[in-house]
Amino acid sequence: MNGTEMQVAFRVVSDLFKQDFMPAYASDGAAGMDLHAVIAAPLEVSPGARVRVPTGIAIQLPRRDLVALVYARSGLAWRSGLALSNGVGVVDSDYTGELQVLLTNFGEETVVIAPGDRIAQLVITPIHVVSWVQATELAETARGAGGFGSTGINA
Repeated sequence: MNGTEMQVAFRVVSDLFKQDFMPAYASDGAAGMDLHAVIAAPLEVSPGARVRVPTGIAIQLPRRDLVALVYARSGLAWRSGLALSNGVGVVDSDYTGELQVLLTNFGEETVVIAPGDRIAQLVITPIHVVSWVQATELAETARGAGGFGSTGINA
């Protein structure tokens, strides 16, 4: 293990899990690790349908200031319209259940997910744990209280 790697505990929670399904980086520069569909049989996802796809593993992040984020695989979304139902999945540091991927078929054709297919990617990243401090005023900024989209409007 080099200085930039951290250890994350995992547990196999499905008899269908194979070592080949372990989340892994597809290249040396990849930020996300591929997550696989750990399912017994192919799963058909009709246009507009939502499914919850198990990955066969549970993880335990080693610190409170970490989060695991589940993102869509861009190639899968582009080719088939299959993307995350919730935009980005958030796996909190205290969640130790099975990682499951929520997918929606935003395309026009039925998509078939086969056992072992790469269905999403997992990124583990630090977060800032905050405490709120009530203020009577907030510092002035150039934008101020400008609303949503206000930075794109010329005065």
